[in-house]
Amino acid sequence: MATDFFERQDAARRNTTLLVFLFGAAVLAIIVSVDLLIAVLLGYFSPDTRTGILEVAAPLVIDPRVILTAVGGTMLIVVGGTAYKMFDLRGGGRVVAEELGGRLLTADTTTASDRRLLNVVEEMAIASGMSTPPVYLLEQENGINAFAAGFTPDDAVIGVTRGTAERLSRDELQGVIAHEFSHILNGDMRLNIRLIGLLHGILVIGLIGHFVFRVAAYSGVGRRRSSSKDSSPIPLIGLGAGLMVIGFAGSFFGSMIKAALSRQREFLADASAVQFTRNPGGIADALKKIGGFSTGAIMDSPNAPEASHMFFGQGVSGLASIFATHPPLHERIARLDPAWDGDFVASSAPPPSAQASHPGAASSFADQPDLSRAVADVGQPRDVHLAYASQLVEHMPAPLVRAAHEPYSTRALVYALLIDRQPEPRERQLAYLAERADSGVFEETQRLVLPTARIDPRARLPLVEMSMPALDLLTPQQSEVFTSNVAVLIEADDQIQLFEWVLQRILVRHLDARHAGVRQGGGKQRKLGSMTPQCVMALSMLAWVGHPGETMAHHAFELGWGVLGLPPQRLLSMDQVGFASLDSALSDLDRARPSAKRKVLDAAATCIGSDLEVTVNEAELLRAFASSLSCPMPPLVS
Repeated sequence: MATDFFERQDAARRNTTLLVFLFGAAVLAIIVSVDLLIAVLLGYFSPDTRTGILEVAAPLVIDPRVILTAVGGTMLIVVGGTAYKMFDLRGGGRVVAEELGGRLLTADTTTASDRRLLNVVEEMAIASGMSTPPVYLLEQENGINAFAAGFTPDDAVIGVTRGTAERLSRDELQGVIAHEFSHILNGDMRLNIRLIGLLHGILVIGLIGHFVFRVAAYSGVGRRRSSSKDSSPIPLIGLGAGLMVIGFAGSFFGSMIKAALSRQREFLADASAVQFTRNPGGIADALKKIGGFSTGAIMDSPNAPEASHMFFGQGVSGLASIFATHPPLHERIARLDPAWDGDFVASSAPPPSAQASHPGAASSFADQPDLSRAVADVGQPRDVHLAYASQLVEHMPAPLVRAAHEPYSTRALVYALLIDRQPEPRERQLAYLAERADSGVFEETQRLVLPTARIDPRARLPLVEMSMPALDLLTPQQSEVFTSNVAVLIEADDQIQLFEWVLQRILVRHLDARHAGVRQGGGKQRKLGSMTPQCVMALSMLAWVGHPGETMAHHAFELGWGVLGLPPQRLLSMDQVGFASLDSALSDLDRARPSAKRKVLDAAATCIGSDLEVTVNEAELLRAFASSLSCPMPPLVS
């Protein structure tokens, strides 16, 4: 089993390669089956009545025209069905959640269990170094279940059933949500959505066969009384029945492949959740409640079978249970709680004392950040990060927290964070917003300027990340105006500050994934040696930030470069580095292999820590680097 985030990313890519191989083998088997079916049907129409159907069909099996028809027809149906489903799922996790009957939860909900759920997800996101994902409540589902869906962490959503929200204590809910976050961080979501698309492509063959069979059996052709083979419905019935058998057999084995890939990921997600919360009892007790609840984890949605591999618990029953996408409950619980006596727990609403927040002990978030474990913690947050997040949220001013959860005021909050403290650029910024901001947003910005100026600098980015679900509710037109206004505010003083670049980088990356469907880090993965200029640019920027004087900058660059193991390079001068060039370099580095990304982040951390002092700006820059490489880095805690 992979031991860290980067190895798990490599494992996820290997699983994708394995999936493509198995899918290709399944399609090849289908092509052979269709080839045999066509040959038999052609044998039926043989004019030579003295020769048996199979004797005529045998040479046709290897006839190039028959083979070409089988290959072309099968590929057209399978690829077309897969492409259609993937196009349908292009919206990412939001589409999956809505197809399962989910309803987006907003911060204005008045239900206590819903507010508690949103709070837990928010804390988990801050502790993970991610933008807060939208939460969908499956209102009609009474079973205890949950899922994470999306292509990347930037377009991920969390789905939770009503049974989970109401029947679990806060610790148990925290364990379940930590399990789902581990699926996001382990790279399982993209594989899960691809599984849905590929299996749908195979299923379409069976659906077409079922349609042909019904048409032949119940149409007027099927009722004709004629001995002529040309008018007999038997060939059409045979074609439909054959395609049904082939398609559903392919789906059968495809579902077995899906189940096998899913089961091994569930154990990893359970273990990651325990590391995150340091509370194996939370997730173990949630599993015990599933076992003790009459409905268990069963989902009623008709779309549940195709998404069964995404759920926290086994979400389907009946015939579909032979394709178990999850290990047995007993085995999962025993790994988490070796002393378990084998008895499940009766599921009922927990008492109010079990619903309350339990923030852990953590150092003040104003203390000196610690770089020693920064890269090791990427993608695998610990309990100290969760305690930090809980404390951070608790200390945030209430007006800013409220503003972060509503689309109207969230824009004002981001604008307020960018308002300059110097009079001249501030006046230009406010004059621009008075003219260009949406109605009422300018006045809200003015009200938030003073509170945002007073918050601890280390709370700024978490506040922005909390705002993402509200920003997701903007229309594409509103989002375009918003990002344009952000760019103007940043450029108002004719220079880009470090925090301004970090904020813009995170915002644009997230909103592109949500509204424009931009998938980061796609394409063929590149080796580190092929991206030397990009590495030079990135480390040169880090060397000049926080290291006054050319001597210290050179020293920081050389220490960082030594970690990469590449041929020696020279530090770029201050005139040669810039945020535009850095944007381009990071976009290229996002296509590096996971092992190469780890080296880049190790080098970045070494460069920043060369003077044995880590400023808030440096910590934010390092986390922005990690986010740009699709490597969520938890907060740098003391």
